[in-house]
Amino acid sequence: MSTPTRPIDARSWIFEVQDMEAGTETWLPIAGLNTFTMNPGENEEVAETTAFESEGAYEEDVMQRGASIALAGQYRVNKSTGEQDPGQAYIDNTWTNRLGIDSHNPVRWRHKSQTSWVVWDATVSPGEQGGGNNDKTSWAATIRRNGWPTTAPVTP
Repeated sequence: MSTPTRPIDARSWIFEVQDMEAGTETWLPIAGLNTFTMNPGENEEVAETTAFESEGAYEEDVMQRGASIALAGQYRVNKSTGEQDPGQAYIDNTWTNRLGIDSHNPVRWRHKSQTSWVVWDATVSPGEQGGGNNDKTSWAATIRRNGWPTTAPVTP
């Protein structure tokens, strides 16, 4: 039986971080990515509800939902200026230096075929950077959702 569905390309996902220091709403694309992993069960918490009436079967209630996205790729610079990609630089030099309530920042992503963004209030942990003799320098970050996701339409 033939199905009308087809898989989508992983390389067609777009990830952006909002520049909270800009005077107007500014979203910075995160360049150089070659892999991402979305974990919709990150930071999930459950409460066991097993009782004698469960007749030996485990039971639980989900008490907390969480999610994370691990982004990884290559450290990118502008070949004319030597400056790091603006999206990567914002994460590395601005966002990761903030603590407490200031550690939150909006991020959004979508597949190029989608007409709306998924938007998170999030925190970030910088990832490892490195490489060997014949490697390009790596770049990575893990973004964790705070609260529930929202959506926003894609505008030109």
